[in-house]
Amino acid sequence: MFRVSSVQPLKWGRRYNVLTLKVLCVHRQHSSSECADSYYDRLYPGHIPTNAIQKALLAFGSGVAALQNPYRHDMVAVLGETTGHLSLINLRDRMRNDPEGYIILTERPRIRLSTLDLNKMASLPDGSFGREYLRFLENNRVTPDSRADVKFVDNEELAYVMQRYREVHDLLHTLLGMPTNMLGEVAVKWFEAAQTGLPMCILGAVLGPVRLNASRLQPLLTSLGPWALQNGRQARCVLSIFYERRWEQNLEDLRQELNIEPPPISLTATRQDNA
Repeated sequence: MFRVSSVQPLKWGRRYNVLTLKVLCVHRQHSSSECADSYYDRLYPGHIPTNAIQKALLAFGSGVAALQNPYRHDMVAVLGETTGHLSLINLRDRMRNDPEGYIILTERPRIRLSTLDLNKMASLPDGSFGREYLRFLENNRVTPDSRADVKFVDNEELAYVMQRYREVHDLLHTLLGMPTNMLGEVAVKWFEAAQTGLPMCILGAVLGPVRLNASRLQPLLTSLGPWALQNGRQARCVLSIFYERRWEQNLEDLRQELNIEPPPISLTATRQDNA
C-alpha cells in the first residue's frame, strides 16, 4: 500500500541506488559502443535493459532493503520485476485466454488520478464498487499515482502485466475488505501469492507474519490466512477484470462474480496499527 506521505529512504537505500547504476554499466564498460547501443535499446519508456547477472544483483540488493523496511516500495518494486518473469508469463496467458482480460491487454488501461472521475465515483451509491474504492482511498489517504512505473522487465507486454498488477493492488484491498495496516497487508499478500505466484508476493506472505505480534498473528493463522489462500486459488484472475467499467457495479455482486468470499472477520484499523 502506498501513502501520500512518502517514507524517507534509508541512507543505505541511497547508496544502493548508486550501486544499482554502477551494476547496470560495469558489465559493459569493456565495450563502450556495445554499452551505448544496448542501453538505448529500450522496449518501452523508462525501460532499463539488464542481463541475468545484473538482475540477480538487483534482486539480492532490493530483497535485503525490502526485508529491512517493507514500506520501501521502490525496493519491493525492483524485487518483483527482477524475479517474476515466469509468473508474469503465466498471468499474461491467463489474461489472453479471458475475453475481458484480452481486451485489457489490447487497450492497456491505466488506473491513475488522471483517468478516474472522482466526482462521479463520489456520487455513486454506498455499496457500489466505485464508491467503496473511493472511500478506501480517502480513509487510508492513498493515491493510485504512487505506483512506480516498471523498469526492469525485458518484455513490453509483460511489463504492462506487472504495471496492471501494481495498479490493481488497491482494488484488491477494496474487494477483500482489508485495511492498510500490517495484518491487512499480509492477508492481501497471501491472496496475491496464491493468485499470481509472483515470488515477491510469496516472500511477503512468508515473512510478513514475522512482523505481527501474537494478538494479530492468531487471527491470520486461524481465519484470515486460510481464507486468503483459498480465495486466491479459487478466484477468477483479478488482472482480467476491466475495473474501470465496473465502478457502478455492487461490490457484493462483483465479489460473487469473481468467486471471492467476504472476509471472515472485519478489520478497520489503520496502518499505524502495525504491530
